[in-house]
Amino acid sequence: KEVSFIGPWPTLLTLPVLLFEGAAEVRLADGGSRCAGRVEVKHQDQWGTVCDDRWDMSDAAVVCRQLGCGVALKAFEVAHFGSGSGRIWMDEVNCHGAESALSDCTHRGWGQTDCYHWEDAGVTCSGPGKDCKGPVKECCKGPHEAASGHQNMALCVKLHSELGLSLLLLGWPWGSACGCLRDEVGMEVPEGSGNSQVSLVAPGFVRLVGGDSPCSGSLEVHNRNQWKAVCHSHFDDKAAKVVCRELQCGTALSVHGAAQLGEGAGPVWDRELQCVGNESTIHFCPWGTLMDKACTHRFRLVNGRRACEGRVEVNVLGTWGTLCASRWDLSDAHVLCRHLGCGFAESIPGGGHFGRGTGPVWRDSFHCDGTEAHLGQCPVTTLGASSCSHKNTAAVICSGDLAEFLLTRPGSRCDGRVEVFQHGTWGRVLDEQWDMQEASVVCRQLQCGEAEAAYTPVRAERGPGPVGLRGVRCAGHEADLSLCNTSLPESTPAAGIMEDVGVVCQGSRRVRLVDGAGRCAGRVEIYYQGRWGTVCDDAWDLADAAVVCRQLGCGGALEAAGSARFGEGSGQIWLDGVNCSGAEAALWDCPAEAWGQHDCGHKEDVGVICSEFTALRLENSDGCSGRLQVFYNGTWGSVCSNSMTTETVSLVCKELGCGNEGELKTDSNYARLSGTAWLDHVECRKSSSSFWQCPSAPWHPQSCDDLREETHITCNGKSEPSRHQVLPQVAACPNSTSCTGREEKIRAVGGKDGCSGRVEIWHRGTWGTLCDNAWDMRDAEVACRQLGCGPALYALGQAAAGEGTGPMWLMECRGTELSLQDCWAQPGDSGACQHKADAAVHCSGEQWGWETSLRAWQGAELSVCPAGS
Repeated sequence: KEVSFIGPWPTLLTLPVLLFEGAAEVRLADGGSRCAGRVEVKHQDQWGTVCDDRWDMSDAAVVCRQLGCGVALKAFEVAHFGSGSGRIWMDEVNCHGAESALSDCTHRGWGQTDCYHWEDAGVTCSGPGKDCKGPVKECCKGPHEAASGHQNMALCVKLHSELGLSLLLLGWPWGSACGCLRDEVGMEVPEGSGNSQVSLVAPGFVRLVGGDSPCSGSLEVHNRNQWKAVCHSHFDDKAAKVVCRELQCGTALSVHGAAQLGEGAGPVWDRELQCVGNESTIHFCPWGTLMDKACTHRFRLVNGRRACEGRVEVNVLGTWGTLCASRWDLSDAHVLCRHLGCGFAESIPGGGHFGRGTGPVWRDSFHCDGTEAHLGQCPVTTLGASSCSHKNTAAVICSGDLAEFLLTRPGSRCDGRVEVFQHGTWGRVLDEQWDMQEASVVCRQLQCGEAEAAYTPVRAERGPGPVGLRGVRCAGHEADLSLCNTSLPESTPAAGIMEDVGVVCQGSRRVRLVDGAGRCAGRVEIYYQGRWGTVCDDAWDLADAAVVCRQLGCGGALEAAGSARFGEGSGQIWLDGVNCSGAEAALWDCPAEAWGQHDCGHKEDVGVICSEFTALRLENSDGCSGRLQVFYNGTWGSVCSNSMTTETVSLVCKELGCGNEGELKTDSNYARLSGTAWLDHVECRKSSSSFWQCPSAPWHPQSCDDLREETHITCNGKSEPSRHQVLPQVAACPNSTSCTGREEKIRAVGGKDGCSGRVEIWHRGTWGTLCDNAWDMRDAEVACRQLGCGPALYALGQAAAGEGTGPMWLMECRGTELSLQDCWAQPGDSGACQHKADAAVHCSGEQWGWETSLRAWQGAELSVCPAGS
């Protein structure tokens, strides 16, 4: 408009004055916070909605900026936050993304629309951030200066001269940087000051990469002139809060493994952030000292149709390779899916389902119980692992993004207080009549099996956060809790007191071994209905122990212990009178008294020792010098010195509490090594944190046969004996005080020589026979291999070599085991297995040594036909 200045004076000047119409107010409704919800604008003093035609992230970005809510995380359509009411003010909004207000964007015109309210647009923003304010010194202009790229920074400050030096003296780890300098107490800080209250906001030196918005992605820090990834195990929710605050991205919604976001194989920062959570920048977070190993394992899923499925690949010290599937199970997969922000594991397909990888195949075995936050928290073993090909690599299909519902009990995926994830926020579920019908739906939705209990959490477990749902009513058959009748958080209940709700699902049951100096030996404890309890030793035997060992991935059972062999437990005694056949998948599948029904005390708590139980010793009176031996499959055996490094010697000494270093010694006199030698080519790396994580040749009872190859170590310290180390009492063998070799645990009787006849095995002080039910060439191959008699020619039954005496065993082998003790076995049923059904074998008769025999069968296809057929 043209405005003339007219007054008592003559008209002096006519100026073109631009009068801007004020920006229309905007708000977000029904999203749980002011930074999320249905977009509403105010025009002509009346609130109305925005149609979702052409609605995208550029439009959403303008709304978030106008509201001071950080950056846009998602632009929603089709009334995601519910239908509005009144006028639909804007349609076909087309923002460039840089506008200061939504009303500055082009659109069809106020009130001009052909939309309905079920097309109302919505937005979720990151949340309010803090601008960089305070006395800014000068711009970066020098050749070694770099301006910050932060969106709210107009200027930058030079920090690499005197002030940079003072910051470095304060412990600033990033090197010289340009950023915004401000004084936390409001006083101007002169250059060169060493004031510890100086806060450096250097957004150009922390960044998120590979995400779908500026506020999501893999965290990287700038250190020593290069960007470095931050290891997942060195980063937690508190550090995430600080990073989001520093980047002006609101609050942290989730923290998960960076592999889902395209994590690369670049350098990794070697320090650990130890933030409290209230720091303004990560500069103020304490950081741990230089780690012995950086982030040695990183994970990703490749070759899947979506981000949350694929072949599992691991980055070990900068090299990507596939993970062997020989020990990969659903518990490990659950942990990886959770770590990658992909919900839970639905299946672990085998057989190269996602194609073959390239590069190395890592033989690491993760032993997760399914509750860990990431695989780095699971026990890991590599020692003695068999070789693995690209045909046998680990894979997983995860459920997808964050589950809509969450059970919040720490350390358990399938029991706890129920929360619902809505509009980027977790909210509590309140109810006054919560029962098994609702609990059944939650357990089904989380794929946690049947519901075992619906309960109201005790006061200490109740949540302090926002409410997501009130008054849920299910019939019990619904596939999803959202299909039940529910009320919105603001709804007022008609009657009753609304309280937090919880469920216990069958999938929460777990078993563990404690106080046994290793994960494969100890007192048996079961997690049931949210509590750990023990098992009574009434009728406890080897078949029961075999189920526990197999359930834990610990091989077969060596001993079924009673009378609190591993110490008395506490709390509930869950099971009594357990009577397993040995074939059950879990201990609670076995016949037993009802849960919690018993007449026992904790002095009767049971324990087991499994074949995968391992121990380490230096065979000498002081325990810190002597011949290096490992305990495996019930037998002590030597370790051969080929490829032995100082790192390996050092780890042995540390493992035994015998100092940090040691000296390797070998015998210079040639003699044939007698007894078992389990391992060779043990090659510990600098990144190995445990002797059991060192790569080596596969377990083999004759890994070397020259006495000069046997390892002797003298450590530089002295140890204190462990209070809990209880080693198995190996039953006496017929010809020695202990079983020193596999060949002593098997014999062929009734044939023309030691390579044919009735198969008998030595167990718990007596010889027994094998039932011919399911006895086939695969079993015979293992028996002949263990006897050192070359390939099997025939697998015979019906007491072909005469009837034996003693106990009978039913056994099934894959054909690749080193001995029958590695095969699945259970006591033979007296009705189906009698000595007239004793199994026999006819081997080729070639008396092969272990090394020759191993070369003959490793990697070969096994024939099930007699020779010459």
